[in-house]
This record gives sequence, C-alpha cells and structure tokens, in this order.
Amino acid sequence: MVRRRCWPRAPGEVGANGVASGSTAGGQVRIGTSGWTYPGWRGDFYPRGLPHRLELAYLAARLPTVEVNGTFYSLTRPTACAAWRAAVPTGFVFAIKGSRFITHMLKLSRFERPLANFWSSGLLRLGATLGPILWQLPPQLPFDEERARRFFGAVPRDVAAAERWARRHDARTTGRAALRAPDGRDARIRHAVEVRHPSWLADRALETLRALDVALVAADTAGKYPLCLERTARFAYVRLHGSSTLYASRYRDAELALWAERITAWTTAGDDVYVYFDNDARGHAPHDAIRLATAVHIHRNHTLTRYLPVRTNAVTRGRSGTH
Repeated sequence: MVRRRCWPRAPGEVGANGVASGSTAGGQVRIGTSGWTYPGWRGDFYPRGLPHRLELAYLAARLPTVEVNGTFYSLTRPTACAAWRAAVPTGFVFAIKGSRFITHMLKLSRFERPLANFWSSGLLRLGATLGPILWQLPPQLPFDEERARRFFGAVPRDVAAAERWARRHDARTTGRAALRAPDGRDARIRHAVEVRHPSWLADRALETLRALDVALVAADTAGKYPLCLERTARFAYVRLHGSSTLYASRYRDAELALWAERITAWTTAGDDVYVYFDNDARGHAPHDAIRLATAVHIHRNHTLTRYLPVRTNAVTRGRSGTH
C-alpha cells in the first residue's frame, strides 16, 4: 500500500502531512545547489571573468551548502576534497552523492569493497564540513527489505566509522587513499535515499527506512516520479529538479512559498532540513536557492511572530505597554 502522503505531483496543501513529530527545538535549514561547475552560470550567477577555481568560494559566500554530484559518477581524490574544503568558510556543509556503481550497477548488493573505496577516495578530507550522504536509486530497483536493511545497516553513521570503512579499501585507491579525517571525527553522518520505484513508497518500505533512520528524499521531478513528503528520519532532504520542466524550469514564487511553508513546519518540529536545487540546465538553481532562502526567512519570522506570547508590562507613569 502506498501512503496518501505521496503524490504524482506536488499537493496543493501541506497541513500536518509533511511534519515530523517529536523535538520542539528548532531545526536548521541549509539551502544550496546540486553542483557548482556549470558553464551556463558564468556571466550570470558567476561574474564574468571569475576564475573557475574561485567559483566554489563565490557560491559558498552566498549559500551555506552544496551537493557534490561528481562522486556519483566516479571516485574523487584527496587533493580535490582538500581544495573544496579550503575554499569554503567554517560552517559550510558538503552533501555527497553516493556512488552509482553501488546503487545502479550493484543495486546495493556486494557493496563492501566499493563502499570502502568510496570512503577512502578522499571524502574524509572534508572533515567537519562533511554533511549527509545521498543515495539515488534507479527506477528499475524495487524495494527489497533484506537488501535495504543490509546496506543501510552497514553504512557509517559517524566519521570515525567512515574511517574504519576506508581502511578496507582495495587497489583502486591504493597510493591515493585518505584514511583519516583532519577533524570532526565524532560528527554523525546522515543518509538519505532518493527512490524512483513506487514500491519504496509502500508502508513496509517506509517503516523499514524509519527503523534504519534513513531520510526519504522529497524529490520534485516535474511529475516524472512521485513526490513523497513522508518523513522517515530526524532530518529532511529535498531535491528540486524543476516543477514543470525537468532540470530546466524556474520555480515560481508561489511554488517557493509552498516549499518555505513545508520547511518551516519541519524545522519548527525540531528537524534539520537540507534542500538542493538541481534545475541547473538554464542556470536557475543558484538564483532559486537564494529566493527560497529569503522566502524561508520571511515565513519563519512570520510564524514566530504569530506564536510569540504578548507580555504586558505594569502601568508606569500612567501608561501601559507591550513589547
């Protein structure tokens, strides 16, 4: 059975359906883009003439996070990860897209050595800037509980555990492996899964993800795949690929306002939220990310103002007032 909280397209209202229960402490929201090296951004988001080596620093001065998607296609290198880290300010977060060799070719099976190579390839050099790991599954991969529990039960949940996985690498990274993080060894590592096969949205699958504390990605794919706001972890992960044209369309103000409402509901419930725009084909992603960040700021302040208690002062000098 597929839950009612999953739609072929975005629903008109959010209500309580997208809200996680639990903590009352406010969560943090980080909004960024999927990748940062796009020729079409040059002379638009990036100033004309900006050296390519400074593009990440330019983005990181305006957005608090980015999703690294090159790691989906091939193993990275320690020198690359060290350079990324050096380009960003303290507090910046890199989300990492997991290897397609594991997700698409091995289909989450026989993953042990490739997972070790993934972690030894240089990612540990990110240290305290390392954020959630995104595992994007192919549309041909249906839910299999045993396979899901075996893989997501094995992935590291903190940097120290990732170091232990890295030490199991094989010859593919011998001579260029990074086996220890420079800092942040106690930091947790969160995992999110972007599914494309509808069987992953059935009750049993969602219950399994919840038991494994793996976040189901809320992915807007212009209707190509279902959008599901079901919460399965203590954080939310959103990927916005385009609402009308996949990877290309700009988000309208009303669409961003709806996402701002959802994000505010999740953070008010105490959950951190990561949002990445992947509508990069026409250069909309960074601009939409900044627009959404502004919308979230306005919406959160409005929500706080609505629910802040009004304190009445005692009468002073014949007048009374509130603050």
